[in-house]
Amino acid sequence: MSISHDRPEASGRQGPVRAPQSLAGGIFLIALAALALWLTRDLSRGTLSAMGPGMLPDWLAIGVGLCGLALVVLSFLKEGEVLERWSLRGPLLVIAGILAFAVTIRPFSLGGLSIPGLGLVVAGPLAIIIGGFASPDARLRELVVLSLSLTPFCMFLFGDLLNLPIPIFPQAFADLFPAGWSQKDVLRATAAALIAAAVVVYFAGGRRRATNEIDVADQGGRL
Repeated sequence: MSISHDRPEASGRQGPVRAPQSLAGGIFLIALAALALWLTRDLSRGTLSAMGPGMLPDWLAIGVGLCGLALVVLSFLKEGEVLERWSLRGPLLVIAGILAFAVTIRPFSLGGLSIPGLGLVVAGPLAIIIGGFASPDARLRELVVLSLSLTPFCMFLFGDLLNLPIPIFPQAFADLFPAGWSQKDVLRATAAALIAAAVVVYFAGGRRRATNEIDVADQGGRL
């Protein structure tokens, strides 16, 4: 006669946290939202009929914070993934992209360092390309196409439709256009030029890839 002793299975987790990965992600999102609210504390929020420059960033930050809070709550209620080893490449490059956007969209000075305000037309693509390299599979051409496509959308949304006082381009750049053009005319022409550049880069890369495939096929003796 044998006696079996039932033992509880070890789950590999100790304490009340059932999803450590969700907990870490939620805390990060809450911290990011708090930082965004602090950085935009001096911006006017305005009203729904007359939106100020701080309304959209604040509501986005609140939404991100609520998502983080939901993740924290779920980490105590639902089984999830444990924390895995991760590289600093992703967080560092994402933060670098955010900082690059912050110091280039408006004039920035720190000690002897002074950067003129380059506007969204430069700060947008720069942030997208730098942040995009957070992924080890990122390719420069694809990031360039993405940045040249997203930036005109942001220009139309914030500068044309919402009329938010966001710097779109350097004043010296606006002076290159005819004197009779309004700021919105310059914005639309610049956005159209960026979209055209994105199309050119996209199809130029596709044509180059097709040519390389034909060369490889010829060298292998197959069609």
